[in-house]
Amino acid sequence: MTARGTELSRPARTAYRRDGTAADGRGGVLPRLALAAVCGAYALGAVLGWGSPAVALFMGDFGLSAAAFVAAGSCFHYARTHPGNPFRPAWVLFSLSSAMAGLGNGVWGWYEVVLSRPVPSPSAADFCFLLFAPPAIIGLLVLAKRPVTRAGWICLALDAWLIGGSLLTLSWSLALDHPSYWQGESVSLVALSLAYPLMDIVLISMVLALHFRRSAAHRSAVNTVIGALALTVLCDALFTSPLLRENYSSGQILDAGWFAGSLLLAYAPWVGNREGAERQRGPARPGARPPAPTNGPMAGSLAALTPYLAAAVCTLGILYNVRDGGAIDRVVLLTGCTVVLALVVRQGIMLLDNIHLTHELAQKENHFRSLVQGSSDVIMIASPAGMLRYVSPAAAGVYGREPDKLVGSELASLIHPEDLGRVLHEVRRFLATPSDEEPSTRIECRIRHASGRWLNVESTVNRYQGGLIFNSRDVTERVRLQAQLQHNASHDPLTDLPNRALFTERVRQALGGRRRGDAEAGHTAVLYIDLDGFKAVNDTVGHQAGDELLIHAARRLREAVRAGDTAARLGGDEFAALILGDGRCDRAEREYRVLEIAERLRTTLSRPYRVEGGEVRVAASIGVAFAEPGVTPAVLMRHADLAMYRAKQAGKNRVELYAPQPQAEAVRRAELTTDRLRGALAESEFALLHQPVVELAGGRITSVVAQARRRSARGVLFPPADSSRGASANAAGDETAQAGDWLLRRAVEQAAERHRAGFRVPVCVRIDARRLTDRSTTPATVEALLSRHGLPPEALVVELSDSAPSVSLNELELWVTALRRLGVGVALDGFGAGHGALAALRRLPVDVLRLDRSLIEGVAESARVRKITSGLLRIAEDLGVASVAEGVDLPEQAAVLRSMGCTHAQGAAFSKPLDEHRLRRALTRGGYPVAGGEQHGPGTGRSVVVAGSLPVRRGGTAGPDPVTHPPLRSNSETSVPPA
Repeated sequence: MTARGTELSRPARTAYRRDGTAADGRGGVLPRLALAAVCGAYALGAVLGWGSPAVALFMGDFGLSAAAFVAAGSCFHYARTHPGNPFRPAWVLFSLSSAMAGLGNGVWGWYEVVLSRPVPSPSAADFCFLLFAPPAIIGLLVLAKRPVTRAGWICLALDAWLIGGSLLTLSWSLALDHPSYWQGESVSLVALSLAYPLMDIVLISMVLALHFRRSAAHRSAVNTVIGALALTVLCDALFTSPLLRENYSSGQILDAGWFAGSLLLAYAPWVGNREGAERQRGPARPGARPPAPTNGPMAGSLAALTPYLAAAVCTLGILYNVRDGGAIDRVVLLTGCTVVLALVVRQGIMLLDNIHLTHELAQKENHFRSLVQGSSDVIMIASPAGMLRYVSPAAAGVYGREPDKLVGSELASLIHPEDLGRVLHEVRRFLATPSDEEPSTRIECRIRHASGRWLNVESTVNRYQGGLIFNSRDVTERVRLQAQLQHNASHDPLTDLPNRALFTERVRQALGGRRRGDAEAGHTAVLYIDLDGFKAVNDTVGHQAGDELLIHAARRLREAVRAGDTAARLGGDEFAALILGDGRCDRAEREYRVLEIAERLRTTLSRPYRVEGGEVRVAASIGVAFAEPGVTPAVLMRHADLAMYRAKQAGKNRVELYAPQPQAEAVRRAELTTDRLRGALAESEFALLHQPVVELAGGRITSVVAQARRRSARGVLFPPADSSRGASANAAGDETAQAGDWLLRRAVEQAAERHRAGFRVPVCVRIDARRLTDRSTTPATVEALLSRHGLPPEALVVELSDSAPSVSLNELELWVTALRRLGVGVALDGFGAGHGALAALRRLPVDVLRLDRSLIEGVAESARVRKITSGLLRIAEDLGVASVAEGVDLPEQAAVLRSMGCTHAQGAAFSKPLDEHRLRRALTRGGYPVAGGEQHGPGTGRSVVVAGSLPVRRGGTAGPDPVTHPPLRSNSETSVPPA
């Protein structure tokens, strides 16, 4: 037997990228074609005898040696250049075994080609060939998928012995048990002759075991290894045959198999690497099929049958050994007994393992069954046709239907008819999408309850055995709360009429229709309505009666306008109406009809009101403005506002139509108001007050709110807004900005003085959001101001006010982010009063949410307002931000807010706005009593600020504190602009 009978081909390498990640796929076509061409050329040469015996000897010896050294170099180079490869030790071992094979073939060629004499036996070549097999076997073990349990390791060893023992039995019976093996040979030669086939048997055992236990992540490389080793062992088996061995000489066709095995091993490290590079270059083509599963049913069946096939081979070997009726050979008998014993032990281990797995599976099934049956979500399994196969017990509590009665029914019968088409479309789209691109989808629809009502249900849909699994939960309350919040954002909480934001949007839609050529929109008119004498009702009868009067007035206004028109409350005692034209009349008739509607509204609103058991009277001043070409919603509403002021100035209780001349007069008055504001700034007639923000849990003062008050010549303090009422935005914008700069500068200056004095509570300053987006105030300005006065950034909180639609949230988000990087806190004003605050909340990273005063006014009396306020507070809690209620003027309001989860409050229930001296006395005390709250001493808690202002007047003699406040309600009568 020659040494070539023991040569092994190298296992194919798993493809790895530089990061060590496996990459399976198809390798390059050209390298494979080149490999096939070289192997085919060698085989063709062997068939043709290479042209001469000398060339045949050279190619049969040194050709095989060169192929083996190429495999050794390829494996070693790949292992060296890919240090992150987890299979690097396997490639080093394959390089060593190939080097031994190449060295053995080189020695063999030295004797046959160079020295021209037979190779002695044993020789150095034999030892090289024997040293080839152990590294290759260990390398295969490195590539194999390692068992995770002790029983798995035992089964792996038993499987290897089952295969090896069966092959040994068959080989011994066919070839090894021949007299020629023993006659005239020394013991060392016999041992050497037996070592070669035994190594082949071990090798083929590892190949078969590795085939059924290969790693799924490196399938290409392992398959290449298996192919190369199978080819080598096949050539060894053929060489073992006495017929081929006796007629064998170097350079024959049998050498082509060993040559191809070596080249396969040389190519193996790089086949997977090419696949990884191709995958890394770009994604698969659209529509390309995903890779096939690594282990199919056929592979699993063969793996299960392997032990029995091995036992069958062993049986064939035994039968062949006793075919002539002779005694069975002892080696065959011993090997067959051990194979049978190994099979019995393996089956016993598998039986115990199956029992354990069955028990574990039963436990997991019970566990998941308990989870499904105990879940509050409804879990349903539907067939591809939409028939329900399984419904969890939660359906009884959610849908009011027994699960057993739902099984077998159609899912479509439960879905609302208006939602059915959308649900079917989404399901079909989901089923048509590959599962790896979209493993699940979410569907919201309405499901019929057993009582007949409809539930809003959110379902997570997953694929399951050709059908679908629906994991559904009842979100009716969430949908109702969202709808309620959206309604509250666009409606007045007291009268439930549309608020200013929604009314402006309706006006914009009407004007947009006119711009698109809608004739009806061209006759659009806006009415501004103000209740004359409403302040007297508040002062004499009370604020509760005033609220009731506003509710009655809103009801009358809603009933008086036509279907399709819009009635709204803009604030206080101001209302508005949008009247859409019919497009079938001229300008004069249009004005007549609208003025007729306005007069009817005035008469309706001026009738007596029955409130608080008595009768009160108010009148209505109405301004009317018509849409003209090129007018914007803001301009049209401003025209109506000016016309309404004209009606009040002309004696109230009348209807006025907008005309350009009254507008010029109003602009003149606005300019006069602006001059007064400019003079107040120049003469330093502003005073700075602070109002404490109190923690509702314990009454501790956690921050203060800076408020600017203008001081009249008699020392009376009132908000700056009172001095600029009626001024245009363009005229008063610059002066308002100057007042805002003064407030920020003075608030930071006094806060720094308090900080140095030991009063380390943050100060909150309200800044108009429009000033941030037009660059009037920048983060650099704030940072410079804090540095100049030595105030830490965390001691300042900026509150954003005026969430008008004109403010760009993109620019505002950049501004707020820059402030937070400095360490300055950010609060959001007017939460719950309009859509703008909700839109800003989705984008801006704020620290504090301030509830609008309109919600606080009715929180103690109105269950509807309490429910809305509770929903807003839950949103603040879910977002992890503090909530501050501004305008808490009554102790019962503080108690209700505290019970609903509000964290902080500001208002007259704790303290009025204070000057610096009284503020320091309050900070020294540290807090105020809270109804039902635990009191704390001085200290600083969580820094929370919300801006806002209460009208305050200085002067008078009543009480020790000369600072008093007027009526606490904001529903005050609109004053007549100054002449």
